[in-house]
Amino acid sequence: EFEGLFKQSPEQAYLYLTDPKFIERTSKLNGNQPIEIGESVKKVLAERPTSFMECIKWARLYFEQQFNHQIQQLLFNFPPDYTTTTGAPFWSGPKKCPHPINFDANNQLHLDFIMSAANLRAYLYNIPQCPDREQILKLVNSLPENEIPKFKPKQNLKIAVNDSELSMMDSNQFDAGDRFKSILAELPTLDELKSVKINPIDFEKDDDSNFHMDFIVATSNLRAENYEIAPADRHKSKLIAGRIIPAIATTTALISGLVFIELYKLVQGFKSMDPYMNSFVNLALPFFGFSTPTACQTLKYYENSFTIWDRFEINQDMTLQEFIDYFKNEHHLDITMISQGNVLLYSFFLNKEKREERMPLKMTEVLKRVSKKRIEPYVKSLVFEICCNDDNGEDVEVPYVRYVLNNEPMDISK
Repeated sequence: EFEGLFKQSPEQAYLYLTDPKFIERTSKLNGNQPIEIGESVKKVLAERPTSFMECIKWARLYFEQQFNHQIQQLLFNFPPDYTTTTGAPFWSGPKKCPHPINFDANNQLHLDFIMSAANLRAYLYNIPQCPDREQILKLVNSLPENEIPKFKPKQNLKIAVNDSELSMMDSNQFDAGDRFKSILAELPTLDELKSVKINPIDFEKDDDSNFHMDFIVATSNLRAENYEIAPADRHKSKLIAGRIIPAIATTTALISGLVFIELYKLVQGFKSMDPYMNSFVNLALPFFGFSTPTACQTLKYYENSFTIWDRFEINQDMTLQEFIDYFKNEHHLDITMISQGNVLLYSFFLNKEKREERMPLKMTEVLKRVSKKRIEPYVKSLVFEICCNDDNGEDVEVPYVRYVLNNEPMDISK
């Protein structure tokens, strides 16, 4: 649920807004993928909220759809006493007969869901969030009853009983590429959507203030309640969501102890390598081996020595031209190539048109345009790798560049 609602669909919508080749590339995908992507893009862009109250309403309607209407439809198609063609009870063995949940704003779990879902949706669309539980409760209770639709069973809805029926249903679809384009044609034009900002959300389980785990815990426990499965607490849910494999306690304790011994040496101010130790441990044998670490390699450009731990540090946002000029004037280095990870931002062999287009842009803007990805608000610095020539035109090895971002606290109201 989390990935589909807050990451995958918003990412597709973001690409639709920013990537000119998105439609062409998506329409060539196999099977029903173009239709699924088109529907998700349409849902993200056509149903976007403009206020936090609309996020509350969406969360309330989503609760009703997922935990009440969906279950009622399932029971309409397969009642509790439904039998298979062989006369065996359908709801037997691993199939538990579910029951719908009626929303109750005074139920802590129900309100947890509304609070987390509404705040995540608000973040997604750059709407100010509301962490005040009492205020959330007031907003939910202010929703008119007639805005919450009553369940009406879909008479001809086909629900696949097994994987083979599901694949049969999928194979009966018409031309996915044409349907995809017709779905997008129903959206406002890109010019009308140019002011829309979408923030796809990467799941982060360890930040208790971001509502991610709140949503996971509430959603999973509500679905468990549908099927009368025992709920899981936050800690257990975090272990499952993070796919955490518990470490062997003895190994963890040993490694922690060895690390802190080396930290004590560092705090005591030892400058030579002799007091420090590398440790190699295998408790199964058991084997304990210790060795003195070797010093890292020292390199030079001109008369400047450096190691892999050294960095050029830049604390201001520069254009690409200013970046190149800075190293030419301050360090007498002629930059021939700039990359960030596997993204090539500049090189001497780039065609003239691309070079001239990028030169007046800020380094951060060049990175976003070339990588087609945004820089997340929590990123405090970037590391650029540069290739340079010295004054004699010879290649020289130089440190990486730490490019500090002057990130202001994100104002999601803008």
